[in-house]
Amino acid sequence: MVCIKKIVWFFFIVTIFSCSEKPKETMSKTAAEILGNPNYLAMSYGGYRYQDHSIEPTLEELKEDMKILHALGIRIVRTYKVHKPQAENLLKAISELKQEDPSFEMYVMLGAWIDCKNAWTDQKPIHNLESDDNKPQMEKAVALANQYPDIVKVIAVGNEAMVKWAASYYVEPWIILKWVNYLQDLKKKGKLSKDLWVTSSDNFASWGGGGEEYHVEDLNKLIKAVDYLSVHTYPMHDTHYQPDFWLNPEGMEGKTDMEKIEISMLRAKEYAKMQYENVKRYMESLGVSKPIHIGETGWASLSSGFYGPDGSKACDEYKEALYYNHMRDWTNQEGISCFYFEGFDEPWKGGDNSGNSEKHFGLFTVDGKAKYALWDMVDQGVFKGLTRNGNPINKTYNGDKNALMKDVLVPPTAKEVSIK
Repeated sequence: MVCIKKIVWFFFIVTIFSCSEKPKETMSKTAAEILGNPNYLAMSYGGYRYQDHSIEPTLEELKEDMKILHALGIRIVRTYKVHKPQAENLLKAISELKQEDPSFEMYVMLGAWIDCKNAWTDQKPIHNLESDDNKPQMEKAVALANQYPDIVKVIAVGNEAMVKWAASYYVEPWIILKWVNYLQDLKKKGKLSKDLWVTSSDNFASWGGGGEEYHVEDLNKLIKAVDYLSVHTYPMHDTHYQPDFWLNPEGMEGKTDMEKIEISMLRAKEYAKMQYENVKRYMESLGVSKPIHIGETGWASLSSGFYGPDGSKACDEYKEALYYNHMRDWTNQEGISCFYFEGFDEPWKGGDNSGNSEKHFGLFTVDGKAKYALWDMVDQGVFKGLTRNGNPINKTYNGDKNALMKDVLVPPTAKEVSIK
């Protein structure tokens, strides 16, 4: 009897120990649990720190960035171009961070770049045929998703690959549909996780929220094939290209300059919501009901071109902060994931002009300064002990709001623009 009691006690202890020592690696959420969850904020991420795009971020630099974003509350990042080392190294960096600290949690939406035939060449693009480079892109995305199933939760087929203003590379929807079906088939066969979500990350118009030229049967099939729609919306760009909402003088009479800026940025948020709702309306017209999340939206903090002092006067850190907060408030309240564009400035974008807006969408500068949207978090010590390029996370403008506000311009009205 004593022997039996000892054996029972032994198995009891083993059971308790096994439960308490469950490997942390198995603690991984699914895309369905992450997307739309305000406790799992999303961010678009590129870690390139130099004008020369061939200089890849190191493993340590990627870890540095993930720690900063994690402190910010980000739990899923979107990256693309799996043909570049950054994507694979990012997954390795996150995996190592998880091993170093089991409480570290970060997931990835992995994008595969899709082009048409003759894209980026001196030959005429053929939009209804695809590049030979697409297949290896997709194969690499699948391999990485299987290598890091605890981290890769979404694969996106293409980045703004269907929108027709991408004249040098866009593809017709059937090409995106082909690869989405390829991934969905792999899931059915057990060659990809059944919990992995598949989408395409594209402009709102490409998802049916724009002109009728996009309303084709292959798009309808694509909407039915994806697990959710990843929609891009950029009111900032439309302060130049479709500026009616931005230049509208209604309600501006008698307002102070600051009130005019506040009104303009609320309009920008409503403009983004309108584009989102247009996509939703088109999707529902097909009898489809599935999640729609924002794959990209953002606001640059500087522009010497269309959006700067001689243009729509849209870009500065103050307006960037207003837009960031508006979008977070709206999407968190509505259960929409917003992969805000972007975490860090990327100098390689936008050519040689240092004032090109494409270089200035980050919430952090290249050298690790937090822009105005994050000043309060700096004050709260959120980034204490973290560095980028060897620099502690301090505020832009040395924290001098008066100096910052000197660069903030009041948006013009249509009448003022016509006078010019």
